Amino acid sequence: MRYIVTLFWTLILGQVVGYLGSSLMTQPYDFKSSLFVSLFVAVVIILFGTLGTDKKATS
Repeated sequence: MRYIVTLFWTLILGQVVGYLGSSLMTQPYDFKSSLFVSLFVAVVIILFGTLGTDKKATS
């Protein structure tokens, strides 16, 4: 479930950043490039999250 939430929010925030960035640079907004960059960032975040956590459960 956490992967779905991470993907959802990364895609939403990536589109917002892509739109604002293209607007600030006076370039046309490109949904596809923002989508691919958002997916790449989401995969990197998920990989860091899984590789960075300790496998031993301490309670």
